[in-house]
Amino acid sequence: MQYAPTKGIKAHMKSRLFYKIFGTYLVIIVLSMAIIGFLVGKEVKNKLMGKIEYDLITYARMINLTSPKKEIEKNVVQLARISNARITLIDTAGKVLADSEKDVSRMDNHLNRPEIQEAKVLDKGTATRFSHTLGVDMFYVALPVKSDSRAIGYIRLARPLVEIKNSVRKLYGLIFQSFVIILVLSFLIAFIFFSRLTSPIQEMEQFTKRLREGEDPGTLMIDSSDEMGRLARNINYMVMELQERVRSANEEKGKLEAAFASMTDGVLVLDSQDKIEASNEAFKDIFGVKYRDIIGKTPVEAFRNIELQNALDRFKETGMPVSQEVVLEDGEQIILDINVSSIHGLPNGEEKTMVVFHDFTRLKKLEKMRVDFVANITHEIKTPLTAILGFIETLQEGAIEEKETARKFLETIYRHAGRLNRLVEDLLTISDIELGEMKFFFESVSLSGVVENVLPVIESKAVEKGLVIDKNIPEELSPVRADRDRLAQILLNVLDNAVKFTPESGKVSITAFDDKKGYVIVSISDTGVGIPEDEIPRLGERFYRVDKTRSRELGGTGLGLSIVKHLMIAHKGRIEIESRLGRGTTVFLSFPVFEGAVNI
Repeated sequence: MQYAPTKGIKAHMKSRLFYKIFGTYLVIIVLSMAIIGFLVGKEVKNKLMGKIEYDLITYARMINLTSPKKEIEKNVVQLARISNARITLIDTAGKVLADSEKDVSRMDNHLNRPEIQEAKVLDKGTATRFSHTLGVDMFYVALPVKSDSRAIGYIRLARPLVEIKNSVRKLYGLIFQSFVIILVLSFLIAFIFFSRLTSPIQEMEQFTKRLREGEDPGTLMIDSSDEMGRLARNINYMVMELQERVRSANEEKGKLEAAFASMTDGVLVLDSQDKIEASNEAFKDIFGVKYRDIIGKTPVEAFRNIELQNALDRFKETGMPVSQEVVLEDGEQIILDINVSSIHGLPNGEEKTMVVFHDFTRLKKLEKMRVDFVANITHEIKTPLTAILGFIETLQEGAIEEKETARKFLETIYRHAGRLNRLVEDLLTISDIELGEMKFFFESVSLSGVVENVLPVIESKAVEKGLVIDKNIPEELSPVRADRDRLAQILLNVLDNAVKFTPESGKVSITAFDDKKGYVIVSISDTGVGIPEDEIPRLGERFYRVDKTRSRELGGTGLGLSIVKHLMIAHKGRIEIESRLGRGTTVFLSFPVFEGAVNI
């Protein structure tokens, strides 16, 4: 890989790894130079000290051998110049007899000086110390001056160590210069090494970043046979394996999620602590909004139902799947068939539980409706049939000979047969509507005209009971979208009920108005016995009667309002009933305003 020099240097200068590598080089160099400087400086110092010591001892011996004591004392300055050293002559008592640089009268006794004491004992003494006289470090060498093998004094040569200090200082200067040069070279070497080292590392970092962010990282291309190349090949292999496993896992996850979401039964998943971990959409559809915020709760906290908890406890005890019917009472009764089982094949041996809720509330209601329907229709058919069979049997036994009695019996048989015929016709009507076999022709219908056609049929019954029928249908009322014959059947059934259940001298009113929302509303009210408030929701059920005995006496089949309800649905309208016991009943029929004819 190639980098622009300036950008490359700036990028590397910002890298912590570069500073680590360069810092390592720097520490190694500093330590190396310090050790070398210390050892070399010490060695140079020792060598120079050894040379100075050798020179001074040699000059001292030469002076001692070639010059008598008096000559030394006399020529001390010339000898000092020749030996390039300070020369001091001292007697055995330590008195300074002569000095090449100082006035002897001002000098202290030198008997206790280390070099003098050492020369007194060993015939040679050396010492290094700071000279207060000259203000510099001095190296001293002392030899005894002898006469007939007896010491008659001491000769001491001294030389300042400035030369050694200067030499060592120059050495350290050279070492520092070398350090700077090596530092610059190390920086360049570190930069080159770092560039070669980090180029594949940066590639790997970008590669793994793309992988972490979910992008397709491609293939890591590092053409090298060293550890970096082998590492790159291993990463490529692991990424391929990982991508394959992720792809397989996503496919399996997608299948499971699709199956989970498409299930028509509600499903809950419980974790190992029996807390709700997940639910599907079918569950939310079954239970509605109230049970949507249940994640993290236990089933007993979410549902507060002992039957459900008992089923879960049985499953925990036995470890076998449990099936049980559960009834939830929460405003509206929900009847459920629940199945509790464990989830197998989870990673790391996790234990989870699946609870499946099958809602057969509607099936139960339909079953009850079926039972009620069979019971009702059996009763509705049995009553007139019993009467018909009884009267026929009586006629067969001889009552037919009595003309007046036979005539009354035949009228009763005819009335009950008519009731059976109306029942069958009503049942066929409802069946045709539900099965979609009833044909409708929707057109623009004037409500006023249909009411005018229906009223004569009802008025004859109203007159018999002394009822007043009040009609108020505006002429400018919008036409409605309806099947003319079925609209007449709807109005006839509602008006017939109003007349039936209104006592004598009562009143039935029929009015209509446009609600300005696309509907024409027909209101049919009476001053009849009324309906208890809790019974109103059940009106429209087959064979449902508020007052069963009175309804049968009036010849009703119990299917009139049920037919009205089904026909209103077919017309895309709606029916609403308001009533108070003893105050009468009002039925509101809403029909859509006509916008165009449609054949169905």
